[in-house]
Amino acid sequence: MLSTEQDVTETQAAVSELLAGHKSMYLATTGSDGPWVGGVYFAETDPFTLVLVLEERGRTLKAVRENPTVAVVVATGSPAQPWLQARAEATILEGEDDAEVRRVLSAKVPEVAPFLATPIRTVRLSVGQWRITDIGKGWLPGRELDRP
Repeated sequence: MLSTEQDVTETQAAVSELLAGHKSMYLATTGSDGPWVGGVYFAETDPFTLVLVLEERGRTLKAVRENPTVAVVVATGSPAQPWLQARAEATILEGEDDAEVRRVLSAKVPEVAPFLATPIRTVRLSVGQWRITDIGKGWLPGRELDRP
């Protein structure tokens, strides 16, 4: 395997490991009320597709409806720990897709159950490229992983 292929494989594994190891992330939006950042539970259906729920009457969902381009950070909050950053396109889901998000999210994050009993909407995020930063591995600036 070439060094570049090894780098991509190592980066893919690190991204997948971070996604699997976190139940929540920060979601940044911008709409007519200006920029906004909130914490949300999420589940990954693949390394470039995340699903989550947002309050029906919340500021974050309003911003997503106005501007579906969002940013995400998956991190412990400590710069000494590895973290992910990305820009994504948000899609508000309906019907069977909505039911599938609830199932997938509940399987990964059982504590999301109280939120599912409130007025919420399900959302899918499509990530085009991840940036992973891991100071311990010397990945500063971070490595990028493009959607295949």
